[in-house]
Amino acid sequence: MGTALANAGISVVYGGGKVGLMGQIADATLEAHGNVHGVIPEVLMDSEVGHHGLSSLEVVADMHSRKSRMAELGDGFIALPGGMGTLEEFFEVWTWQYLGLHRKPVGLYNVKGFWDPLLVMVDHMVAEGFMAAWRRDALVISSDPEDLIQQLLSWEPASDH
Repeated sequence: MGTALANAGISVVYGGGKVGLMGQIADATLEAHGNVHGVIPEVLMDSEVGHHGLSSLEVVADMHSRKSRMAELGDGFIALPGGMGTLEEFFEVWTWQYLGLHRKPVGLYNVKGFWDPLLVMVDHMVAEGFMAAWRRDALVISSDPEDLIQQLLSWEPASDH
């Protein structure tokens, strides 16, 4: 994914850590001569998890400031396989899209079907009437990095429903 983003000329904005999957994405983007901007809260920087090899690293006061700043800087959002923090951030930006707080695409990088169980639940929410089908359709989903990027670049906000 990092290489594909760099090759497409897309800068990466992420949480600024050197560990985990996002640290690997940052490294791959940098190795492919891409631009990576990290936003990390002081508490994590103090714990020595900050990635010092980024194009730029911004230290903010707390996690709320971090998420707000990343949302401000990003032109779109991609959720990679992850844990509860990933889910929390994904649902927040997807909800913000629904509420009209931003008009940016939200994507799921569905590596090896990782997001399939979540999509079953989302489809269940639609079937039970808790979510409109057009909200589900607003998600960009692919297991191929280049395809996901192209879908995100061509995404258009849904007309008012």
